[in-house]
Amino acid sequence: MKKIISVLTALFILSQIVINRKSFNLKSLSLFPTPTMCREQACLFPTVKVARVVDGDTIETENGQKIRYIGINSPELHDPRRPVECFAQEAYEENKKLVEGKTIRLEKDISETDKYKRLLHYVYINDIFINDYLVRQGFAQVSTFPPDVKYVQQFLEAEKEARENNRGLWKDCPLKPPR
Repeated sequence: MKKIISVLTALFILSQIVINRKSFNLKSLSLFPTPTMCREQACLFPTVKVARVVDGDTIETENGQKIRYIGINSPELHDPRRPVECFAQEAYEENKKLVEGKTIRLEKDISETDKYKRLLHYVYINDIFINDYLVRQGFAQVSTFPPDVKYVQQFLEAEKEARENNRGLWKDCPLKPPR
């Protein structure tokens, strides 16, 4: 197994050298790129433009693909079986302010899509990790589904911070989600 990892690492390094002949920096090399690295070497995260925001945790791209943010859940805005949930409109408005009409970077975890055929991604705009931001500011809560758990600990810490500081839905909703 160690031999396979060594070979894959060597192939990755060689591919980075070929792709980034002028700007390759061995010190900044990582097998798991971060959005910050996109400025330092070839961006390994795809980018898309957001055509519209569906709700607090779902967007639609210019090519019509729906993207659901991994690891979080905002109050329901469009569930025909239920009334609009507390803080759903605010979560929608904040998500819209952050990403609508803008180019975002996408990071995948394990799963491609959810049961509704929406693409699953972590979303970034500039240096803002949107999934984390929405939880940390109280516009969403943590909702993870294995195997997509890469940032679960970070999201749990963000939610704890939002709850302790009575942000967003943790302040304004009388029936706070159980935890």
